[in-house]
Amino acid sequence: MRRLILPLVFLAVLALAVAVPGLVTGADPLAADPLAALAPPGGEHWFGSDHLGRDVLARVVHGARHSISIGVAATVFAVTSGVLLGLAAGLSPKWLDEALARSFDVLSTLPELLLALLIVAITGPGTGNVIFAIAVAQVPNYARVIRAQTFVVRRSGYVEQAVTFGRSRLAITVGHVLPNVLGPIPVLATIGLGQAVIAGSGLSFLGMGPQPPAAEWGAMLSEARNYLRVAWWEALFPGLAITLTVVCLTVVGRRLQQRFEGRTS
Repeated sequence: MRRLILPLVFLAVLALAVAVPGLVTGADPLAADPLAALAPPGGEHWFGSDHLGRDVLARVVHGARHSISIGVAATVFAVTSGVLLGLAAGLSPKWLDEALARSFDVLSTLPELLLALLIVAITGPGTGNVIFAIAVAQVPNYARVIRAQTFVVRRSGYVEQAVTFGRSRLAITVGHVLPNVLGPIPVLATIGLGQAVIAGSGLSFLGMGPQPPAAEWGAMLSEARNYLRVAWWEALFPGLAITLTVVCLTVVGRRLQQRFEGRTS
């Protein structure tokens, strides 16, 4: 449990920054001050200022809302779609199950970021399209697990008993199969959220996510790349925010996985 203290504290602060960024910093993330451009970290600007004189700390804090919101929305979409498709595959006739399973396999062979990039290239840039692209890229991860779990549950004694008692297919699916196939989802979703944050930041770095002057971690890195030699702090802190977020989510997710599998750390 001690290993989780620091990750959970960081994630709590991150949640506060997403919900009420004004409590973390009172600075305006969009307020430019040309006279303070590229100021190093110090008393007035703890994380320094960027090339337009905007406070980097304020932009990192307010950027959390964009970056995390994209990750959360994509994960929710992916989980919902993956659960429905996995259930459909596991409960369908063999020919339909095979067709869906092969589709999951084909999509899984492509790197998630590459698949998301391909989808955004087709649909066009924008926050909504980025969320959709990341979600589609992650759906096979959840669908394959739910499909496998469905095969196990549908052959269990309590499901066979429900069939014997004459309960409808819908009632059995909703009342018996669905609740018992969702066990791995919290683990997968926690780790998947970190991957979605990386993917969202990567697409934003390429200019396909929230557009400037919006504060978003990937977009901040994209703007900072031209000033690395003279203002390293402009890229360091949003990069650290992405890294720490993903690491903390992964640590918590792995701990949940150990508990789910009945292993101790």
